[in-house]
Amino acid sequence: MRKKVAKKRKLLPDPKFNDQLVTRFVNNLMKDGKKSTAFKVFYDALEIVEERKQDEEKTSLEIWKDALSNVMPHVEVRSRRVGGATFQIPMQIRPDRKVSMAIKWMILFARKRNEKSMAQRLAGEVLAAAKEEGAAVKKKTDVHKMAEANKAFSHFRF
Repeated sequence: MRKKVAKKRKLLPDPKFNDQLVTRFVNNLMKDGKKSTAFKVFYDALEIVEERKQDEEKTSLEIWKDALSNVMPHVEVRSRRVGGATFQIPMQIRPDRKVSMAIKWMILFARKRNEKSMAQRLAGEVLAAAKEEGAAVKKKTDVHKMAEANKAFSHFRF
């Protein structure tokens, strides 16, 4: 390779829960560099989750982490050209990519919901994903089905 691999930057943990994963989520949630607004939306969403949850022994942060792990895909399909034809090849996903895909899907489908505020949308998506339903979990199952349908091409792995 010509260029060296970029160094991983260390993320600062968030002020309330002291968790780096929360900061990573908020960084993806943020628009136009408004980090404090993104933190406010996230914390408000967790408060809404705290009010609406059915499972009393779990905190809202644990419910959010469960939701995130329910959205994480394990395999994905990648395009590869072999002899003029393009094949969709199922491949395992690196752990950091799993997390980033789950975060992006959860935020994307939260934005598409039709509640009033972004905090309510995010809370709705978190609660749905925690129960293994909702659009983000459906996206994960679709990706897994696609990989399952194309497993005949797995010998083309690179």
